[in-house]
Order: sequence, then structure tokens, then C-alpha cells
Amino acid sequence: MKIEKRIYISVFWLITGIVLLGCGIFDIVDSFWSGMGGALIGVGAIRIVQFVKYRKNPEYREKVEIEANDERNKFIAMRAWAWSGYCFVMINSVGTIAFKIMGNDLLSQYCAYSVCLVLVLYWLAYLLLRRKY
Repeated sequence: MKIEKRIYISVFWLITGIVLLGCGIFDIVDSFWSGMGGALIGVGAIRIVQFVKYRKNPEYREKVEIEANDERNKFIAMRAWAWSGYCFVMINSVGTIAFKIMGNDLLSQYCAYSVCLVLVLYWLAYLLLRRKY
């Protein structure tokens, strides 16, 4: 994706955040949406600063491109996703049992469904990737 398009998307998030925060200040929306607006302002502003720095600083641009295209970084990123998925399944599996013991059936069910969803997504991705490779 071109850098200009990414800057426009970040400006869109910044403006959306300002609108949500403004609506929250004037009690048009609840505090959740005004908090979301603050987060969007922060993300939009940080991304704009990063893109401007990317355009103007050749050393920074080279560093970012190396991180994005380096095989070692891609391998580490994929391992991090694998570990986080494994930890998510294990934590929610324990949560399913713990919440059931504590008598909180709704949270137990939520944990069980999330484990089931991740495992189904894993299985589908495995089948798709097995065909592709």
C-alpha cells in the first residue's frame, strides 16, 4: 500500500476520533465511544508521525523496510503468533473450568466457545494451507 494512502487512512482515524470524542463531551454518545475516540486520536496521530518520519528520514525508512522484509523477523513474528494462540487456548481452557467451578456459567461458556472458535479456525487454516503448500 502506498504511503500516501496510509497517511489518508490515518487522517481518517484521527478525524473519526475527534468526532467521537466531541460527541462524548456533548453527551451525544456514552463514555465507551468517547474513549474509543481518544484511542483513535492517539493511533492516528502516532501513525501520521511515523509516516512523515518514514518519508523524511532515509535511515529510518531502511530500518523499517529491513524489519518488514527480513526472513528472521518474519519467522519470529510467526512464532509469536503461534505462541500467543497456544497461550490463548490454554488460558481459556483453564478459564472454562475455573468459571464453571465458581458458578459463573456465562463466562465459562464464553471461554469454551472462544476455544472452540480458535480451534475451528486453526483447523480450517490448516486444511487451506495444506492444499496450498
